[in-house]
Amino acid sequence: MAKHVIDLQAPQERAILVGAPLKRGTGKHLVQEHLEELGRLADTAGAVVVGELTQQIERPDSSTYIGSGKLEELKTLMNDREATVIIFDDELSPAQGKNLELALTKRVIDRAELILDIFAVRARSAEAKMQVELAQLQYSLPRLTRMWTHLEKFRGGIGVRGPGETQLETDRRLVGQRIGLLKERLVDVAKSREVQRKQRRNQFRAALVGYTNAGKSSVLKGMSDAADVFIEDRLFATLDPLTREVNLGGVRGGECLLTDTVGFIRKLPHHLVASFRATLEETKEADLLLHVIDASHPTWEEQRLVVDEVLAELGVHDTPVIHVFNKLDRLSPEEDEALRERMDNLLPGSVFVSAVRPGGLEPLRERLLEERRKSRPIVEVRLSPSDGKTLAELHRGAEVLGQAMDDDSGELVVRVRATAELLARLGLHGEAP
Repeated sequence: MAKHVIDLQAPQERAILVGAPLKRGTGKHLVQEHLEELGRLADTAGAVVVGELTQQIERPDSSTYIGSGKLEELKTLMNDREATVIIFDDELSPAQGKNLELALTKRVIDRAELILDIFAVRARSAEAKMQVELAQLQYSLPRLTRMWTHLEKFRGGIGVRGPGETQLETDRRLVGQRIGLLKERLVDVAKSREVQRKQRRNQFRAALVGYTNAGKSSVLKGMSDAADVFIEDRLFATLDPLTREVNLGGVRGGECLLTDTVGFIRKLPHHLVASFRATLEETKEADLLLHVIDASHPTWEEQRLVVDEVLAELGVHDTPVIHVFNKLDRLSPEEDEALRERMDNLLPGSVFVSAVRPGGLEPLRERLLEERRKSRPIVEVRLSPSDGKTLAELHRGAEVLGQAMDDDSGELVVRVRATAELLARLGLHGEAP
């Protein structure tokens, strides 16, 4: 099956970035920041940025996205810089991508295609590879005609149907079959994850979410002291969710399961979000979401809104969220103080941390312990002294603070921190001490 191969891993790739925000939109004020982020994506994919081109447009040109004059300017810049690939910050339609490649005689990709390429390279687990492949196939399906432009001399129609059209239809059928197979396998993955979540339902769970490169993995590593947490100062350094146990206080039962999830980014391809839905279900099942924000980034407010939009798309509405402002070590004392004062009004209850300063994560550890205790209030339950099985379940799934015999009733009174779900499953009625 023919494929439109994009190999940005080759060191000789030389990229020109193209940004064309709408005049009436807010993007025109952030075009340079957006192009800088696009450049970081290109760097992550292995390309060297050799030029940039911007244009404010009333509306995208239906044929080439940018106007004819800018297209000629892009062609000149491409030749002068010996570029091998053109990367657009906005998603191109199949027709626009095809027309641009014909006009420029170079490979043209958009932001979505670039992100998919990065995910394909970064995917490590079998699950992540399946999720990325599904997203790539769904993205490429309407673009197969563009990938077969070398067979365009074979036109369709009665009597003149040639091998180009035949192969194109074959490709579409094979891609459709592969998409169906991957969806079935990912359904099985989702069922497996659901079983794992049920096994952890008595434990306090928090999920790290946030913009890519906000420092989520650094927070997980600092909180858990786990040596196997991968950290790299690049976009989308990790894709697979990673869960580690975090000790919150030192007393028995003062633990938390902390999960690092894939980072989000503006204009994240819809197919990618859909494909990673099983992985991101961790956010819906968590007791608490920790929205990690890079406090040192100049556009952190836009990044925060992007994350909120993706969470809304995933249907995460009821889970409590704590905003965790990370990388305070990059702020001056004056900037630090101003940020805290402003967040007292904008996002009250925010936590301010540094994953690299000694003790810089203690405010988050203390807050997690506080939230854990609120979700598992202290109650007293009464058991028969012979009911060792239920007592063992309480010790296993809750924080037992003490137990004593009630001489009047002959019952065992257990003082415990437990979820309402656990008590209901064990058929127990908890009362405030």
